[in-house]
Amino acid sequence: MSNTIKLNFINRSNDTNNSDVVIFQKNVASNFDEHHIAWKVIKTPNHKESHPINYSTNFQVAASDSYGNFTPHLSAYDGSSFEMVEKASGYTLQPSQYFATNIDEVEIQNNLELGSINTNCYKDGKLLATKRNIAPGQKAVFKFNPKIYIGVTSEVEEGQILNPAIISKINTEINLFEIQSADIVMTGGGSEPFNFSLENVTYIPVELE
Repeated sequence: MSNTIKLNFINRSNDTNNSDVVIFQKNVASNFDEHHIAWKVIKTPNHKESHPINYSTNFQVAASDSYGNFTPHLSAYDGSSFEMVEKASGYTLQPSQYFATNIDEVEIQNNLELGSINTNCYKDGKLLATKRNIAPGQKAVFKFNPKIYIGVTSEVEEGQILNPAIISKINTEINLFEIQSADIVMTGGGSEPFNFSLENVTYIPVELE
């Protein structure tokens, strides 16, 4: 069974301001000092235009240093754990021999003797979340519920940290639990507030014993 949810954004709004649509997720493993990243930005969709979105239930992780050097992306699953270590060839991000403390989370441990690292999560090849300045001996923890947050904004690029003013305006939460495919339909605009809803929803078939 595919681990990718097929979504299709459709603009049925009356927007005339050439607004952008931003989608992001929240790292629910952390309740403080959390940066929300613009995972997807749909640029100025016209009326009745659509935009396909592949939402994988899995994601990838990587680490970077203060010089802007990034490790290769590694596939991550709930319960997996990674560590940043120093080898003869240099700094390396590798799977840990241990599972994450919580089987619903993913951990990245900084096991370097010196130097902080930044940790990043990617979904569909695009930056999804980040935790910065992880000191030696510390770890970053990530957990994502099958929910996305979507709203209308402007002048935001994919991979950008969303400021609190933008976050406060994005209050639509879409639950993707047990969904196989669906349309995300945007309505409203003009004198009406924007609204996002799911249509043509297909659920994952129930397996009978």
